[in-house]
Amino acid sequence: MVGPVLLLVAGLLAAPARAELSVMTWNVCAGTNSACPLYRASPLELAQSIGGYAVKNGPPDVIFLQEFCTGAAGTLELWLEQRTGRNWTIGSWGLTSHDGTPYACHPDRLGRPRGAQSIAVAVAGDATFETDPLPAPPWYVTRAVLCATVPARKVRACGTHLSSGRADDDRRPGAPYRTRQIRRLLEIAAKPGLRTILGGDLNVSPPDSGYGSAAGRRAVAPLYRAYQECDQRGARRTGRQTREGKKLDYLFAPKGTVRGCRVAKDVTLSDHKPVHVKVAL
Repeated sequence: MVGPVLLLVAGLLAAPARAELSVMTWNVCAGTNSACPLYRASPLELAQSIGGYAVKNGPPDVIFLQEFCTGAAGTLELWLEQRTGRNWTIGSWGLTSHDGTPYACHPDRLGRPRGAQSIAVAVAGDATFETDPLPAPPWYVTRAVLCATVPARKVRACGTHLSSGRADDDRRPGAPYRTRQIRRLLEIAAKPGLRTILGGDLNVSPPDSGYGSAAGRRAVAPLYRAYQECDQRGARRTGRQTREGKKLDYLFAPKGTVRGCRVAKDVTLSDHKPVHVKVAL
């Protein structure tokens, strides 16, 4: 006869592992920056480089991409399906210039078009996508947030690429457009009954980092009040650098759900480092 203690131990050993979601964000710098290795890479080369890195490190359940190209979305989706044996769904949204024309990725090395520079969200499994515009300077490119609803996981995953502080973008004192963009992002991302994970290249420094503009640091503070950032250092709202000595790339999840965070320092395909988070569901 098996004693009650042994039955209890057996029950604990048989208990299912806590459900987790793995999410990655990466500004892949593939569109218009000639200093980056994926500039002028073909859709297949983009899929092999981005997908190859993701598969080697997981792969994640959700991938946020910035400075991607709309013309490569289908190729990346097929590549991920073939290499992982899972069904993938990718949503992609292309930026437009101030005059309404597509903000084109530079053609590949053979002169073939690659579509518009984009943000993308890739999901392992079925998902529906929603794109919502964000306030943006009328003299530069449009901005938006792309959200994927994943019914099987009861998750809403929202990726974005906000305006920069360059003179030709959010150029006025006080980071007015990034401040409004983050305020709108908070409104869009939350949906009753769904666990929200959001992130991307926010083009601001963390509130307690001590670098970057003070206005940018203030702009991102509301996200820290509402969520837990992947690489947050205890009570300090900061983290490891993701581009040229600064943290610009973020992953936020509901407070208390972050189970691990990693910044991939060894990746040289882009001027940004990928950030990975594991979130308890």
